[in-house]
Amino acid sequence: MIKEKVVDGFQNAPHRSLYHALGLTKEELSRPLIGIVSSYNEIVPGHMNLDKITDAVKLGVAMAGGTPIMFPAITVCDGIAMGHVGMKYSLVTRDLIADSTEAMVMAHGFDGLVMIPNCDKNVPGLLMAAARLNIPTVFVSGGPMLAGRVGGEKRSLSSMFEAVGAYTAGKIDEEKLCEFEEKVCPTCGSCSGMYTANSMNCLTEVLGMGLCGNGTIPAVYSARIELAKHAGMQVMELVKKNIRPRDIMTAAAIRNAITADMALGCSTNSMLHLPAIANECGVAFDLEEVNRISERTPNLCHLAPAGPTYMEDLNEAGGVYAVLKEIAALGLLDTTVMTCTGKTLGENIERATNRDTSVIRTPDSAFSKTGGIAVLKGNLAPDGCVVKRSAVAPEMLVHEGPAKVYESEEEAIAAIYAGKIVKGDVVVIRYEGPSGGPGMREMLSPTSAIAGMGLDKDVALITDGRFSGATRGASIGHVSPEAVSGGTIAYVKDGDIISINIPAYTIELKVSDEELAKRRAEMPIKRKENITGYLKRYAAMVSSADKGAIINR
Repeated sequence: MIKEKVVDGFQNAPHRSLYHALGLTKEELSRPLIGIVSSYNEIVPGHMNLDKITDAVKLGVAMAGGTPIMFPAITVCDGIAMGHVGMKYSLVTRDLIADSTEAMVMAHGFDGLVMIPNCDKNVPGLLMAAARLNIPTVFVSGGPMLAGRVGGEKRSLSSMFEAVGAYTAGKIDEEKLCEFEEKVCPTCGSCSGMYTANSMNCLTEVLGMGLCGNGTIPAVYSARIELAKHAGMQVMELVKKNIRPRDIMTAAAIRNAITADMALGCSTNSMLHLPAIANECGVAFDLEEVNRISERTPNLCHLAPAGPTYMEDLNEAGGVYAVLKEIAALGLLDTTVMTCTGKTLGENIERATNRDTSVIRTPDSAFSKTGGIAVLKGNLAPDGCVVKRSAVAPEMLVHEGPAKVYESEEEAIAAIYAGKIVKGDVVVIRYEGPSGGPGMREMLSPTSAIAGMGLDKDVALITDGRFSGATRGASIGHVSPEAVSGGTIAYVKDGDIISINIPAYTIELKVSDEELAKRRAEMPIKRKENITGYLKRYAAMVSSADKGAIINR
């Protein structure tokens, strides 16, 4: 047991005196010490209920004979950070979370961990920490928000952003905009569609690090409290059996997660987070394999923003396990992998049932025969770029049009609202990558403006930044190499023709090699000035998006 190095023996009497200062008894110090990594705060709606989840986990640990000790982890609300400098501080927190959790655990000698995340970078950050630390660990998230209702229809945060575009275009009035504002986010929890937070909480189940329901039980349901108690109890079983994260998050489990990602129609941000998690597990992640898996995996779910269903609907339909059972029947999963339940994935999903085939389609009635995400390559993105294919209108799967080039998200938003984007255009936003941004901002504001103005079936958007899981339309991100690294995207000019073929996985800038060479010689790379503090260090150390925007050690 790890705590033996910190607590037991005469030489650790000084350490014990400090534990007694915490009010811990000798009986508590004789039990396994379980770190409860709580992401509770009062600024993120997905985290405002985590105090209750934390209390339930602690009770579960104590019921099973352990001593729970809580310490915090940070998180950023991507929705609140969206569209301004705050978004530069979203992705970068993933590494702060992993690093600070590592520091706390290594300094204090825990025997096991329960991670309590909920929102976008908080989940992968803690998964990265779990892999790095490799002591028995269970995850339990705070759960998704219930969908809002406007005019009798279910709505979510993506509807709110699109409503701003509709208001700008004169399609709705101020009263309607205010109704959206007041009703789309009705409860605590991670935003109610298959956005990044819910994508990663669902994939935590697939990876084997969370119990059944981790990704889908709504935040306001009492079943979420029960799940938290069971997570606290289960970590004690993992400590007894010495089952560790890298026993669970194997190469096979990572492939399972990619496969489930395709069936669920997850956020494109998973293509940043799964490589980063794999890296911490010592597992190679081949971006090319994403398309190979997509080719054989049907897309079974169209949750918001791709369709009219929400996380609460997926939960009622049978949750993640029901989706896994559908694709396992096709032989697409390795069901022998170990999970935090102490059982294999196959044992976990054995009794799962698809209770609503309008929410979880069967393979023979799938939304598409291929998966929800596609990786495109071509001279504009030699190392790849990513699109949420399941949220693209059929008429935009193949598109060719003239480029409208902007050096930042702010420039693009101003042009969109000024009516400078017309049908057929390909909006290019560059210098927003991991290093060039720095921080690789999400582009929900411009994509939502395009959708809200009714142009999502006519206009594509390409960036070396990234997109919120709430984005829909032909929104292609993670262009690698990024502009600041001398990627082709740095040399696109207004009017250049860009060809996109998502079914063929290609993206091409229709400019000759000779012309590109000339531009490379004449057009200087633009680096942002006056970057200070953590962002300066991050920009100097971060990898390209195709590698998961990991910190190069």
